[in-house]
Amino acid sequence: MSPGVLLRPMTEADLPAVHALERELFPEDAWSMEMLREELADQPRTRHYVVAEADGGIVGYAGLAVAADQGDVQTIAVRADQRGKGLGAALLTALLDEAAKRGADEVFLEVRADNPAARRLYERFGFERVGLRKRYYQPSGVDAVVMRRRARTGPVGFSRET
Repeated sequence: MSPGVLLRPMTEADLPAVHALERELFPEDAWSMEMLREELADQPRTRHYVVAEADGGIVGYAGLAVAADQGDVQTIAVRADQRGKGLGAALLTALLDEAAKRGADEVFLEVRADNPAARRLYERFGFERVGLRKRYYQPSGVDAVVMRRRARTGPVGFSRET
């Protein structure tokens, strides 16, 4: 991650900047301000949202939902000029760490089928494709690839079967 970038919990005061970035990055299917507010209202009970801040502005954000032993990555967004600097990986790491703290045995997510960069990031973190949701993203009708990551039960490369 770039020096000078701070990850911190999202607050109500961040919502206008987060919503502006949401509309910029996802113009066809951006979450409304009310949807963002409702997600944040469930924090910390079932949600965990973080923002990435640099030079006094929000350059990324991410959210997680956890219920019982399952987590779900709700969103990850990185401003276009900040991509390729490890920020997406840092945001995802923050979500996975929180999922582990909350006892999630597995974490799911949906990613646009036409977003290979995000899919590669998730695969690097151990997510595997488990399904496809046809025409999930509206109004564009783009499919969503459903991915899952199981909790690690030992060191990387360790298998209880061996």
